[in-house]
Order: sequence, then structure tokens, then C-alpha cells
Amino acid sequence: MCGLCGLINFNREYADEDIIRRMMLLQKHRGPDDDGVFIEKNIGLGFVRLSIIDLSIDGHQPMTSRDGRHVIVFNGEIFNYIELREELKKLGHRFFTESDTEVLLAAYLQWGEESFHRLNGMWAFVIYDRDSGKLVASRDRYGIKPFYYINDGNTLMFASEIPPLLSCISGGTLPNDKAVYDFLVFNRTEHTDETFFKGIMKLKHGHLLEVMPGQNTGGYSVSVRRWYDLRHQADKAQSITCAEDFTDQLSASVGLRLRSDVPMGVCLSGGLDSSSIVSLILERHGMNLSTFSAVYNKGQYGDESEFIKEYAGRVNKMFFTTPDAASLVADLGNFVRLHAEPVPATGIYAQYKVMELARGNVVVILDGQGADEILAGYHYFFGFYFKDLLKQLKASRLIREVLDYLKLHRSIYGLKSMAYLLLPAAMRKRAMVESKGYLSDSFIARHRDRKSIAENLYEPDNLQDALFSHFEYKLEHLLKWEDRNSMYFSLEARVPFLDHNLVERTLASEGLERIRGGMTKTVLRDGMKGMVPEKIRLRKDKLGFGTPQDEWLREPFFISLMNDILGRDSLIAGQYICSEKASTVFQNHLKGNVDNSKEIWKMINLELWLREFFN
Repeated sequence: MCGLCGLINFNREYADEDIIRRMMLLQKHRGPDDDGVFIEKNIGLGFVRLSIIDLSIDGHQPMTSRDGRHVIVFNGEIFNYIELREELKKLGHRFFTESDTEVLLAAYLQWGEESFHRLNGMWAFVIYDRDSGKLVASRDRYGIKPFYYINDGNTLMFASEIPPLLSCISGGTLPNDKAVYDFLVFNRTEHTDETFFKGIMKLKHGHLLEVMPGQNTGGYSVSVRRWYDLRHQADKAQSITCAEDFTDQLSASVGLRLRSDVPMGVCLSGGLDSSSIVSLILERHGMNLSTFSAVYNKGQYGDESEFIKEYAGRVNKMFFTTPDAASLVADLGNFVRLHAEPVPATGIYAQYKVMELARGNVVVILDGQGADEILAGYHYFFGFYFKDLLKQLKASRLIREVLDYLKLHRSIYGLKSMAYLLLPAAMRKRAMVESKGYLSDSFIARHRDRKSIAENLYEPDNLQDALFSHFEYKLEHLLKWEDRNSMYFSLEARVPFLDHNLVERTLASEGLERIRGGMTKTVLRDGMKGMVPEKIRLRKDKLGFGTPQDEWLREPFFISLMNDILGRDSLIAGQYICSEKASTVFQNHLKGNVDNSKEIWKMINLELWLREFFN
């Protein structure tokens, strides 16, 4: 787990090593153990290393193939590198290190682009062919590891994070208002190949970028294309047929992700997903471990300590942190800088504090991201489920499921979600815009007619299609936040639920029971019976990294900050928000009439982001 960067000058000017080293320095937190540079004429590659597998100097990067022709920089882990190495040995390859980097490079040289489909892991890597001048960058299937780039026509620059690229833009850049609009209206980020900065692009998950030198003209061509299509792969996969099958596949994924030469732990939230990972490690893999959790005062929103403590006595060491308004104030500037783009909730800050807690205790940490996307874990998936039953005319089952839902949750949220999904697309969009009544009329007018990819999340006609859409347009923002939070503290985060075999086999199963009797993730609950404590296994609520942000944003510091933001001199007033309308939103929150903390936090984060990067 590391950070990479590099550049290629299309005008054939020599690559500037100072630029490479500046980009490396700005992401040194991603790789404190080692670093390296490769410069050859107009090509420069840089690398900072966090040692996980093969801690020796043999894992140094940039790494060159034995014949000296190919150079690789690689951020991530290939979990099945041992099996791949044995397969490649039979094909005549010799290996001189124990690193997965050497295996990855050999696999690419053996199979080319097809090698990507053989990899079980998470990655962003660049391979440069010194003979042909060809450069290939690849990103993993679901976007676990990041890759950003700038192509200004003269130079292609790339890095694992955005700030290193910002340091290379001599004339500065501007906010991308399209991204700001989708953030404020739809609560969406990471759903396109654009970032919040104009001109800085993101290589999308499951895509590759290829730079080819011209044969006669001396110029370069740059192309981006998809190498992985989840729907296509799921169509070819063998469906998971029962809960035991799902549990076995998940256990195999966990086992692969326990491969490490450094201490490991688990982010334990108290929910079903992370608890399943902990239970499988304890029960099936015979390892003890450390867990890391965010807790709050009893009765506060987000506190899951009663569930987490179900593992007391079973887990070797349990560590706890308690984020609060004071710690958020103290960390706010640093948090905004490290994420480099706005985030829509303070739950991401709670994860930041958990990673901070883990630093110094472990180097690798496992987490439960991805379970909600393959098993319909979010509460609004009931809306897709009910809509699906309605369109299939399964009236008796729909009535039974709705009654079970109402009895169990004592909420009509699932029915409201169904009603919203049944609206025509134009009405859905208008409802989302009107619900953000504090936005500037001129800002809305500039973007009202633009087709937003975020809308695709609400278009699927059935639950199965909704899950595919979430992998395409929603999952990646969670993975980006986890990458930033973990790597800032020099930790590698691994996500067993996103093993591609598990994902493809689960999404291939149209008949797999994900929702039953008002409960989500049915197949996981059934499969973990006897391993996960019943108090957790049968939980009907879902908090994730929930925080008492409604209370935090009524504290004096945030009152003062919001009053400043609502003033004439703020960067978002007039341009993005109507101060008068936003003031009403804020005052209603202060009075306790309604919890408007989500919208207030977005205004705060957007303002502080603009001050940090554009003021």
C-alpha cells in the first residue's frame, strides 16, 4: 500500500525530477517506509512505500523487470499473488523477491491486459515499456485504490491523491461547479470521472489509461477505456445458491486478506458487516486480533457500544475512541486538507478518528465496505424492493412484506422511498432540487437542465439493477474516503466484501434472498447464525459511522462559523447558497425544530474547502 506519481512530457522535454519529488513529498504519509524515483528522458515515475508484504529492500519501487525493459509503480495489494506466482513459474518465469509487485509485473508481461482479470486485489498501477514508449495505467474493479491525472495537451501528470497534482498547476485551477451541484443536491460524489477541481480527472474504477507514442509524427495519443464490466462478469459467474455458500465465499475472501507480514486489525462498528468479519477471523481462521471502534455517550446517536461489547472477552484487544465537537473543531482544518474534496457527512470524520486510533497498533485494517451494495443493506433499498414486487404484480407478497416492514421498523420511510421511485424522472429531480431550498436560484438555473449521472441511482426498475447501479455510481465515494482516512495514518485498509468472486457470484443470483420479513441482508444473517452474536445478527437498525452531528453543529464554534458563512464575505454566499434561506435552515436547526445537520455540514465543508484551495 503506497503512493505513486509521475509525468510524461509529450513535447519530449526531459522530466523534471524536482516535480516528481514534490509530488512524492505531498503524499509521503501513504508510504513512510521507502521511496524511489525513475527518470528517463521525458518520463518520470515516483513512489512512496508502505511495506506490507516482503518488508525487505527487494520490494523497492519503481521496480524494473529482469530484462530492464519494463518499469512498474504499484499502489495496492494482489492477494492471490502466491497462486499466480506458482502458475507463472510453470510458464518459465523466475522470481527473485517475495513481493506481489514482481508477480504483478510478470503477470502483465505474460498475459497483457487479460492479466487484470486474474488479479484478486486492489490496485492502481503504471507500467512503462522503455522500448516502445507505451505507458499503461490500470485501476481495480471497484475503485478501492485511487488514480488522478491531468492531461493539458503538453504533459500527462498522475498521482494517488489530488494535492500533488495541484502543486504542478502553475496557473491554479477553479472549482468544478458540476461536482458542487451534485454534492449539494444529490449528496453524490465520485460518480463521474470528474473531480471538484476543473482539469483534474479521475481514472474510473475498472478502467485503464493508455499512452502511445506516435510512430511517425513523434506525438502521443492518450486513451481511456473500460477493462472490467460487472454486469458482463456476473452473467458468466456461478450464482451463489444459499447462505452457507455465501458464508464460505466470504470466509475465503477474509482468508486471502489475512495475508500480511505486519500486524492486522478490524474496524468494528457493532453492525452486522464488520461483526461478520471479526467472527469469521475468530471462528474459521483461528486468529486473534485487535479491533478499533468509535463510541459515544449512552443514548447519543451513533453510539453502538452495547453491540461492540458483545465481543468483550473474545477479542484480544479492543480499542475505543470518542469523537466529539471539540475534537472535530481541532481536526477540522487538517480533515478538510487531507480529503481535498468536500464530504457530505461527519461520519467520515468518525472513521478518521478510528484510523488515528489504529495507528501504531496495526498496519493493516479490515473493514466492512461493500456489504450494503451486494446485499441491499441501505434502508432505501426497501423502496426498490417494494417497487419490484409491485411491478411484478406480486400483490400478496408485497402486502406481507410491507406489513412486516411497518411492524418491525415503525416507519414509513420504505413506502416513501417506493413512492419517490415511482415518480417520473423529471419529478424526482425537481423534488430533490426543491428539498434544497437554501440554494441560490442562479446556481440551480445554471445546472437544472443538465443530466446528472447521480439520477441513474433512482432509475432502475428492480432491486437487482439497483445493486448494479450502486456499484457503478455510488460505492466508490465510500472507498475514496476510507483510502484517505487510512492512508493519512499510514494504514492499509482491506475490504473482504469486495472480493470480485464474492461480488460477481452474489450479483449473479437474482433469486438470492436479500430482503425478507422487513430485514435486509437476509443471506448474510442466515449464514452467520451461530458465529455472530444474536443481538447483532438480528439488529434491524443501521448506523454505519453515525455521529451525533446534530448536537455538534449547535456548539458555539459552529454557530459562529455558520454566521460567518451566511455573511456577505463568504465564498459560497450568493454563488451557491441564498444566505437568507440558508439562515432559516440554520435557525430551525438551532431551535431544535428539525435536524438540518446534513445540509449545514455540507455548507460548512464546502466553504472551508473553498477557503483552503481557492481563497
